[in-house]
Amino acid sequence: MKNVEALHKEEYGAPPQLVAVAPGIAHILGEHTEITGGLAMPFALNRGVGFAVSQRKDNSLRFFAADYNERKRTSIANIKYKREDRWANYLKGVISGFLGAGYVVKGLDITLTGDVPAGIGLGSSAALTVAAAFGIKNLLGFSLSDRQLVDFAWKAETGFMGMQTGAIESFASFLCRKKQALFLDTNYLEYRYVPLGIKGAKFLITDSQIPRVVGGEDLSVQKEDYQRSLELLGRRRPGATLKDYSPKDIRESIGILPENLRRRCLHVVEENARVREAEEILRSRGKLENLGKIMTRSHESLRDLLEVSCPEFDWLVKRSAETEGVYGSRLTGAGYGRCTITLIQENAIPEYEKRLEEYERIFGFKASVFVCEPSGGVKLL
Repeated sequence: MKNVEALHKEEYGAPPQLVAVAPGIAHILGEHTEITGGLAMPFALNRGVGFAVSQRKDNSLRFFAADYNERKRTSIANIKYKREDRWANYLKGVISGFLGAGYVVKGLDITLTGDVPAGIGLGSSAALTVAAAFGIKNLLGFSLSDRQLVDFAWKAETGFMGMQTGAIESFASFLCRKKQALFLDTNYLEYRYVPLGIKGAKFLITDSQIPRVVGGEDLSVQKEDYQRSLELLGRRRPGATLKDYSPKDIRESIGILPENLRRRCLHVVEENARVREAEEILRSRGKLENLGKIMTRSHESLRDLLEVSCPEFDWLVKRSAETEGVYGSRLTGAGYGRCTITLIQENAIPEYEKRLEEYERIFGFKASVFVCEPSGGVKLL
C-alpha cells in the first residue's frame, strides 16, 4: 500500500489529522450461508484500504483516490449518489449515514489508497467503508458502539449504494485479529475467535481473471425462497433458521421441498456443519489435511448444490488437488466472486504457480496469486 499520509500532504498541502487502515477479507468457509443466518469463517487479509482525512473550514468534501489519480468533489448539502462518482459514492454513503443519524459532519479532505483487488470477492468495498466510518468517527469524536459503526459501514453499501451484500465482510474487517479467524453466527452477528495454527502452510489466493459475473438471482428472491423452505420444513418440525436442521433432515425432505430449494438448503446445512468441524480442527490443532478436505468439499457443494462455480474455478480446484503439498481449495467470495483460496504447504507454492501456465493455455486468462497472512482488523496509524 502506498504511503497515504504523504499522498494526502502532497494533495492538500498539509498532513492528515488522522489515518485509518481497514483490511480486505477472505472466506475459509460459509459466506453463502449469511442469507439464512448461517455460520461463516472469515479472516482479515494483510491487504487493505488506507484512509487519510482532515477537517476543512467550509462544508466542501474533497476526495482523492491516489491509485486511480482521480478526484471528486461535493458538499455536505449536496450528498447524493452519482453513477459517475464510482468509488467516491462509498465515502458519500458513510457521511450520509452519519448525517442521517443526527451527527454533525462538516467539510473534509480525504485521500484513499489500497492494495485489495477490487471486485473479486475479497471485501474491498467493505474495507473502504469500514476505514471511512472508523476514521470519521475517531476524527470527530462520535460516541458509537462497534456494532453501530459496522452498521454505518454496511449501510453505506446497501442503503446508499443499493448493493446486495451481507454484513460479514464489514464485521470481519472491523473485528478480526492477527493469526485468527472468526467463527461467526450471521443471524445475530455473534462471534468468537479461532486460532489459525497453520505452521508451515499458507492461504493462497488465486485470481482467476475471468470477467466478473453480473446478475444472478435477486437477493430478495433468495430470501423468500429460504423462508418458504423453512415454512415447508416446519410442517414436520419447526425451526427458526436452517441451523435448526441437520443434513439428514434436508436429505429426507424429498417431496416436501421443491428440488431446487432442497439442494440450496442442503448446501447451507452441510456448510454450517463444515464450519463447526473446521473450528474443532483448528482449536485442537488437528491435521491440516482434514481442514483442506473440508474446504474442497465446500467447493464441490458450491459447484453441485448452489451452482455458483464455473469450469475455470473447477479446474483450479481440481488441479490444485493434484499438486503435492496442497491440502484443499475452494471458490471464495460472496455472490459470484473471482478467486479461489487454497491451503498449501509453503514450499509447494512454486509448483502450484507453475501449473497455472496450463490454466492460461486452456482458458486464455492469466491467473495471478498472492499469499495472504491472517491479520488484524481496522486500526488507526
